[in-house]
Amino acid sequence: MTANQTQKTKPSELVESVAIRFAGDSGDGMQLTGTKFTDETALAGNDLSTFPDFPAEIRAPAGTLAGVSGFQIHFSSHDIHTPADRPDVLIAFNPAALRANVEDVRPGGMVIINIDAFNQKSLVRAGYQDDPLPELRERFKLVEIPFTTLNREALQGLGLSAREVDRCKNFFALGLLCWLYGRPMAATERWLGSKFKGDVLEGNLRTLRAGHAFGETTELFPASFVVPSAKIESGTYRNITGNQALAWGIVAAGVQMERDVFLGAYPITPASDVLHEVARFRHFGVKTFQAEDEIAAASSTIGAAFAGQLAVTVSSGPGFVLKQEALGLAVMVELPLVAINVQRAGPSTGSPTKTEQGDLLAVLFGRHSMSSLPILAASTPGDCFHTVLEAFRIAVRYMTPVIVLSDGYLANSAEPWKIPDVASLERAPVRFAEPMADGEFKPYARDPETLARPWAIPGTPGLEHRIGGLTKQDITGNVSYAAPNHGRMNELRKQKIEGIADALPPVEVDGPDSGRLLVVGWGGTKGSITAAVEAAREEGLEVSQIHLRHLNPFPSNLGEVLRRFEKVLLPELSDGHLALLLRARYLVDVQSYSKVEGQPFKVAELVDAIRKLHAA
Repeated sequence: MTANQTQKTKPSELVESVAIRFAGDSGDGMQLTGTKFTDETALAGNDLSTFPDFPAEIRAPAGTLAGVSGFQIHFSSHDIHTPADRPDVLIAFNPAALRANVEDVRPGGMVIINIDAFNQKSLVRAGYQDDPLPELRERFKLVEIPFTTLNREALQGLGLSAREVDRCKNFFALGLLCWLYGRPMAATERWLGSKFKGDVLEGNLRTLRAGHAFGETTELFPASFVVPSAKIESGTYRNITGNQALAWGIVAAGVQMERDVFLGAYPITPASDVLHEVARFRHFGVKTFQAEDEIAAASSTIGAAFAGQLAVTVSSGPGFVLKQEALGLAVMVELPLVAINVQRAGPSTGSPTKTEQGDLLAVLFGRHSMSSLPILAASTPGDCFHTVLEAFRIAVRYMTPVIVLSDGYLANSAEPWKIPDVASLERAPVRFAEPMADGEFKPYARDPETLARPWAIPGTPGLEHRIGGLTKQDITGNVSYAAPNHGRMNELRKQKIEGIADALPPVEVDGPDSGRLLVVGWGGTKGSITAAVEAAREEGLEVSQIHLRHLNPFPSNLGEVLRRFEKVLLPELSDGHLALLLRARYLVDVQSYSKVEGQPFKVAELVDAIRKLHAA
């Protein structure tokens, strides 16, 4: 009889939501454990939000604070927006994981530890001078489980080495948590069957089921918990991370526009997974190129765009800066491509696995001379798909490079994503140049509505034309250094980008469209801001909210919306970049609320900021 078939003998308690954090050494498999628990939670029908927190070092010394890896999941029977400020349950595999995370646990919450790891040497390595457990027993419901010992006992008789046996203990914990919160395990067992064979497969299955059975039989847990399924819009859903959604949006753009896709990139955390995921879809006509450096990656996309392919490049902050010179060339030659920046905490190498919104001014003004580009920012993991699709539509309609901003939080966190009906996805017509007739040089003829040039594919008879980085005349393409021509060409490109605003949807206000306080956000802060605004409204505060996807140009009605409110609050994971732009553009007294710690906003700190400004 498997753990899933074991007769229930303990009572269960109904809870509406719970937040669980798995924490351990970077070699303890915390990300895998959290991911598999997330998959089972999605199949159970709960709404969820996750927050993986990776150590910044590739392999920090075992048992140290620098090597702690965490994965938090918040799941509920109702709609949620964040991974939660404080976990209700912490599973700590060693003293370092406990020390790094225990102060985040809500008062009176449950702390489950691998008591086998709490020896004097490990306590000292984690920075403890004294045994922390007596104090924790007073503050939390402390559950001490010998995960290492129980896992070894479950795997006796298998032909696994001691190291291989100990690497399975995360699945013992996973089985225990699946019992504790009524999660199915079938999907995890199928995944194990596709991933491993022989004794390794048997070992992981055996310890997973042993953990589940331990939960049912031990006296440590008098009851399990039930989180009812959420009531969500009907449809087919799957878990998706922001990086997966970006990759799928890139592939979908090629299908929708019936063009081959070329991705040129150089690996960099946390953007590398986009390259890895896109590389899996060669059968969709997608080409991936891992370049020798960032400028080569960006330059290769310019060549692909010149050849008539949908071109995209992806990086993170330090690498994106290196692409900026090539993007200046892309502006000059007016070719469609998409450049994605998955922002991370900096400067320099900084904290490469942590999140930030510090690159807005860099992507807007970081190129030389006048080289304005459209900038879009995704707001949730699933929104990354739709944002990159829109970026390609703008690129081919206006014949311009387009920048998409994501961030480390969106890249790695996951949410249930309703798979869209392909027929519902907007198609973008591509305006190709026609061969010359009667002496008219059509490759340079701009569309009167968009000011975009047609896409002149090289090799087409009659479309021979000049292209390059030197200033040229608008009609003939001949190099020209004449001052009036230089000014006219810069103005034309500027007007083309500004004209995109006419086709953007107007800003929609969540809440009253005028009044006391408006909270403005952009990018991956949407979940925290939305949850904070909802909490403030429950307190009776008059608060409205807007969240911006289009950061250059701004939607046409943005200034009007801002001026309808007495006060405007703008939380950013930077020192106020968008607030600076809005104050300068619309002369509105936007109050910036900044956080630059490599961590997303907590709902409680935003609620406090809303209260203070509302009362001022």
